[in-house]
Amino acid sequence: MAEEEAKNLEDKIAEAKEVVEENKEEVAETFAKAGKKSRKHVEEVRAEEERQARKLERKANEAVEKPKGATPVTRPRIERRGKKYQESAKLIEKNKAYALKEAIDLAIKTNPAKFDASIEIHARLGVDPRQADQNIRTTLVLPNGNGKTVRVAVFAPLDVCKAAKTAGADIAEDEEFLKQLEKGTINFDVLIATPQYMPKLGKYARLLGPKGLMPNPKAGTVTMDVEKAVKEAKAGKVEYRVDKQSIVHLGVGKVSFGTDKLLENANAFFDSLKAQKPASLKGTYVKSVYVTTTMGPSIQIENIYN
Repeated sequence: MAEEEAKNLEDKIAEAKEVVEENKEEVAETFAKAGKKSRKHVEEVRAEEERQARKLERKANEAVEKPKGATPVTRPRIERRGKKYQESAKLIEKNKAYALKEAIDLAIKTNPAKFDASIEIHARLGVDPRQADQNIRTTLVLPNGNGKTVRVAVFAPLDVCKAAKTAGADIAEDEEFLKQLEKGTINFDVLIATPQYMPKLGKYARLLGPKGLMPNPKAGTVTMDVEKAVKEAKAGKVEYRVDKQSIVHLGVGKVSFGTDKLLENANAFFDSLKAQKPASLKGTYVKSVYVTTTMGPSIQIENIYN
């Protein structure tokens, strides 16, 4: 069947080439009778016919080389990466789980990016996010921050806004804040609100929710102690939660932090994660953990958290 298909394609290629040759003979006359506009049209038609001929030729070659029904050959993922990534990946031993400090050192060393990349930790858990008591979501304050400049907005009564401004809030407003949301203006990374002001934000849930900016009691962004919440957000308070694939992702700092600060932040995260283990969970809690830079290869960490 493959040979017959290839034969039919070769016939079509031959026909296409004949059409191209016939057009070449008519080109001189067409140019003479028509003007510059028709020249362009004829060239476009001829280019399209040649493209179709090349396409048919490729199909004929594929039909001969790959019989019908054959599984297409896909290059390994590592070969589809950039040269810098491939060079970095060579420094990591396959199927080896590294100690945490060693893994962080290696992540810094294998960072292929020219910018100050983030160090990320990805932990695959044995929980079922569809069950309420296993849908892990919490916050922690990283001892050395996460290296990002956080813009904090506060939506609260005017007297609370004044205290929030003193604590370091970038935006602290009452009704004026709603006018900005009405326009779709979002120029903050964290939004803190008092409980009595939450009903007013309900109208903007579709704007704030998908961006992860809707205040939530579990995240500590719905509180009466707004001043404390602002200070924590500025100090490096981060939120993490398990996704639909039962994986937790968290950036624990920048490459420029150095191993010691990153290690301190990572240990704080693992202590927090261990404390979130659901009482109803049976079996392994943390299945695997990897550390990586923003654009670098991943490095498996020894599982010492169960």
